[in-house]
Amino acid sequence: MISKESHAFWLEGKKNPQFGSPASPFNLAGLREGMNARQTPADKAVQCLRTQVDHVPCEWAVAPGADPDVRVLYLHGGGYVSGSGGNYLPFAADISAAAKCAVLTVDYRLAPEHPFPAGLEDSIHAYQWMRTNGPTGPKPAKATFIAGDSAGGGMTLATLLAMRDRKLPLPNGGMPLSAFADLTCSSESIRTQADKELYMYPGCLPQFVELYASGKDLRDPLISPVFGDYTGIPPLLIQAGDYEVIRDDSIRVAEKAKADGVDVTLEIWPGQVHVFQIRGLPESRQAVQHIAEFIHAHC
Repeated sequence: MISKESHAFWLEGKKNPQFGSPASPFNLAGLREGMNARQTPADKAVQCLRTQVDHVPCEWAVAPGADPDVRVLYLHGGGYVSGSGGNYLPFAADISAAAKCAVLTVDYRLAPEHPFPAGLEDSIHAYQWMRTNGPTGPKPAKATFIAGDSAGGGMTLATLLAMRDRKLPLPNGGMPLSAFADLTCSSESIRTQADKELYMYPGCLPQFVELYASGKDLRDPLISPVFGDYTGIPPLLIQAGDYEVIRDDSIRVAEKAKADGVDVTLEIWPGQVHVFQIRGLPESRQAVQHIAEFIHAHC
C-alpha cells in the first residue's frame, strides 16, 4: 500500500525534469553545488564530530543514547562524481537514533578528478580505521556495518567484495540502498521504469559511468558489483524503490548473492523513488526502522 504522502510526493516531483534530460542537461557543477552542501540534523542533540582518516575527511553522527561501539560506515550517493558525507548527516542521524549506533560518513574521493579505484580505496581504509576507532577515540568496535545509497550503495558492495578478496576483516552486515551496481546499464528497469523515475534521466547514466570508470572494464565486479561472486560476504539488507530506473540492479545483486550462499533480505518498496529513505515520507521512516532491526539482529 502506497501512502498518500508518497503518492503526492511523486506527483509533485513529476512536474520537474529529470537530471540529465534534454530539459535539464547534465551539469556537474550544479549537481555538486546541491549534493556537496553540508546539512545538519534537525535534532540538535545529535553530536556531529568531524575527524580525518589520513587524507579522507569523515564525520560522526551520534544520536542521544547511541552505543559508540556499534558503528556504521555510511557511503553517500552522487553518481560517484558528487555528494558529501556532510550532506547526509540528517540521514546518518536518523539511522543512529533508530539503531542506537554511531554512524561515520565518509568524503571519499570523487571522479573525474579521482576516478576508480580512488573512492573505493578510501572506503576500504575508512572502514578498517572505524573497526578500531570510535567517536570517543581509539577503541575496538563491538559490531560494524557498511551502508550507502545509489553510488554509495554500489560502493558498499564493492567495498565488501574487495575486502573479502584481500582477506581483510569484514563487517557484521551490509546495507546497499538504491544501489547503482551495474555500470554497463543493462538492467531492464532502465527502460521499464523510465516514466516513473523522478531524478535520473536514463540517457545520462553513461555520463556518470564515463567520468568514474575512465575507460576501465565495466564488468569488473569492483566497478559493477552485480557481476560479483558473493561467496563469504556477510548478511545483506537490500532496499530499493519500485519507481527507480536502477531498481533491477538491486534485484540482480540479491539473486546473485543468494545463489552464492549469502543471507539476503531484499525489499522493493512499491511506489517509492530513488533513495526514498531520505525523503521524510512514512515509507522512509519504516525503511529506516528496518535498517535498525537488521543492525540489531546482526550485532
